[in-house]
Amino acid sequence: MAINLQKGQRENINAPKFTIGLGWDTNSSSTGSAFDLDASVFVLGENKKILSDRHFVFYNNLKSPNEALIHTGDNQTGDGEGDDEQILVDLSKIEEAASEICIVITIHDALSRGQNFGQVRNSFIRIVNTLSNEELLKYELEEDFSIETAVEFGRIYKKNGDWKFEAVGVGMKGGLEDYLTKYN
Repeated sequence: MAINLQKGQRENINAPKFTIGLGWDTNSSSTGSAFDLDASVFVLGENKKILSDRHFVFYNNLKSPNEALIHTGDNQTGDGEGDDEQILVDLSKIEEAASEICIVITIHDALSRGQNFGQVRNSFIRIVNTLSNEELLKYELEEDFSIETAVEFGRIYKKNGDWKFEAVGVGMKGGLEDYLTKYN
């Protein structure tokens, strides 16, 4: 049975291979433009900086080195039930220098479309054991991010040799560019 997390809560990930599932719905009273939310993952070292450009996994770079992380593709509408985008993770393939995996969702062209996370609902991140298909952890974003165009949903980090997940839920209004600046 999955553990439902609250913001700031941390839990061990007891699976070497797992899927990060991300989901959301957009409000029907939107801006008249379609919403395109994008999942991005940054693989960071101890210094909180991205290990290399190839360690930024998103719709234009679907695989990290060694294929430790694989983005399954861009969902441009968010329609349907369940996960809208997924990242497959194999911790046995990740570099020793990696100490954190930061998971961010951004709204593509948010400024030109007049969109923000206040218009997005039912947002969640979940961790599913790839081998057993058991949902291990789930964090449902409950805050109203009325000016933010990017949200760090969670982070996976290494502590004393074990990998843990933290429910973060922190937004930024500068979109993906803010995260690229933060982690480069």
